[in-house]
Amino acid sequence: MRFGVSAKRVARVLAPAALSLSVGFVGGSLVAGPARAFDLFGLFGSEEAPPTPSAGALPYTVKFQGIDDDDVLRALQDTSTLYRLRQDAPPDGEGLVRRAEADQRRLADVLSGYGYYQGIVRIRVDGVTLGGESSVVAAAGAAEASRARALVPVRITVEPGPLYTLRMVTARDAAGRPFSEEVLPPRFTRVDDDVPARSATVLAREARIVDRFRALGHPFAKAVARDPVVDDTAHTMTVGYTIEPGPIAGLGEVTVRGTEGLDPAVVRSFIYTEPGDPYSPQAIADIRRSVAKVEALGSIRVREGEALDPVGNLPIFVDVTERDRNLIGVAARYSTVDGPGIRAYYANRNLFGGGETLRLDADIYYLGNDLYATQRKLAGIDSSGLGGRLSATFVKPALWGTRNDLVANLFAGREAQQSYVSDVAGGTIGLRHRFSDTFFAQIGVDGQAGRSQDALGKIDYRLIGLPVSVSYDSTDNLLDPTKGFRVIASATPYAGFLGSDPSIFVAKAQGSTYYALDDEARYILAGRLGFGSISGANLDEIPANIRFFAGGGGSVRGFPYRTLGPRGPFNLPVGGRSLLEASFEARIKVTDTIGVVPFFDAGTAFASSLPDFKERIRYAAGLGLRYYTGIGPIRVDVAFPLDRIKGNRERPVALYISLGQSF
Repeated sequence: MRFGVSAKRVARVLAPAALSLSVGFVGGSLVAGPARAFDLFGLFGSEEAPPTPSAGALPYTVKFQGIDDDDVLRALQDTSTLYRLRQDAPPDGEGLVRRAEADQRRLADVLSGYGYYQGIVRIRVDGVTLGGESSVVAAAGAAEASRARALVPVRITVEPGPLYTLRMVTARDAAGRPFSEEVLPPRFTRVDDDVPARSATVLAREARIVDRFRALGHPFAKAVARDPVVDDTAHTMTVGYTIEPGPIAGLGEVTVRGTEGLDPAVVRSFIYTEPGDPYSPQAIADIRRSVAKVEALGSIRVREGEALDPVGNLPIFVDVTERDRNLIGVAARYSTVDGPGIRAYYANRNLFGGGETLRLDADIYYLGNDLYATQRKLAGIDSSGLGGRLSATFVKPALWGTRNDLVANLFAGREAQQSYVSDVAGGTIGLRHRFSDTFFAQIGVDGQAGRSQDALGKIDYRLIGLPVSVSYDSTDNLLDPTKGFRVIASATPYAGFLGSDPSIFVAKAQGSTYYALDDEARYILAGRLGFGSISGANLDEIPANIRFFAGGGGSVRGFPYRTLGPRGPFNLPVGGRSLLEASFEARIKVTDTIGVVPFFDAGTAFASSLPDFKERIRYAAGLGLRYYTGIGPIRVDVAFPLDRIKGNRERPVALYISLGQSF
């Protein structure tokens, strides 16, 4: 068929070629990849030795020629029967030639799938090029001549020809009418220059268009026709899709299935959609994400119904399995300035069958690189640098099937820091209401009593307060967010009439935001801002462990943990009544598993109850390395203080190692 002077033809657009897979464990998760001979991390290019010549079979060698693109070569090898079965020799020459014949057809399809629509594949068996029945007989005879004396040489020569590019994409309804720009914006059909006309690209563009209609509330949207046409003169492809949107639907009733030892009302309380809410794939994803917060659950599958209900809504089915109730874990951390630490915990994830969680934590740490030991002794502060904490946390979710949770915590321990030591015990009980998957508020009662000692003296204190807090989190991942933002804020009046001594008001807030510069989230900008304020008492009346300090791996990196702020006798940090700190990171993925993160931190604590910008704010910069695993990134940060103060005990560099991003 000719149009003007260009030869055009309908192209076969194939799904990506099936791959031979191997399965292994990485970070506790199953992963799949192209099957290969064992090679230590692929460093040495090992290849299995071919079978030896035999009288009962015809082993052979196979070599690809003429293709330089590694991706195309790998696809050809994964598709080729000759290549995949090279360790399994055929019994005779005819069997070998039949393998080659099958490859000739399939390998040409692989080239088309990668945009080489004029590609040619030639296969030679012991010098005989296949091409017709006579060549089959000749090739089989040539192969038989090598029996028991040599391996049959097989050469696959590839002439890819020109790479075709995608010229235009169109989408129409079943009547042939184009969709309006409001329904299908131009970005869904726009084609950049020099985009290879690969089958994967054509299929991905189709999926993107269908997903657009699903996002508009059409759960049964589909492409009913795909018409790719190639221009052999211009070496381009034009693709037209016929899209059938189907009806607009709302979300229907949600049915929970698979709970055995768990009350299904608990699961339902974590589903925030109501019948009639607009349907979208994001709404389905949100259901799965919110239900995943029920710690008693393991696998979660959210399935859409196959037909609308009588009122035009789409039924939703949530299929779950339950985890083992008991969990024991150990975690370790290390910083060159904060010292080593280890934490052990036990958790029961469904204590009484209502999704109740009980967690017992034991944390111990040591200031191994203690910069202030001498000053502490001069100030009379009795501390060996060893600290620890025991705590128990109980959560009863979905009280009476509602979105209210009961939260309780008890703790006791010694907090040993560079400039103070504090022995304290206390507890909190509160009621948390979940407005949505991203937003909750909590109110409760908090009490603690203890003794704090620092350069300003000893303080015996008792605090009883009414904490109120709110939290909003729209990020997509707890340990490695790529979009959205987080905000948590709290205010606690420790009033004298409640029995508090001293009587103070404590307010805290922290927010962080994340923005991906590209669709694959390989380049992410992340920022964090923290604030704190204590009012109602003088600095020396407030326990040291309640005051604000900056510095450390989660604050201003490069400076020792909780040492930035006002100084007291013996040049010891004494903390402040207010806090301001900020961080900025550029998270750059170099490969799928390796990333680099340049960062900049700033902040300090202030003696006044509100930040006083006349006081010196401290700065640090550094570079981080990330290794991305199935459970989250492993973080290694090297930080450099930019404005070390003469006389202060600050190292010129600090190293931090932990799991998860810094914020």
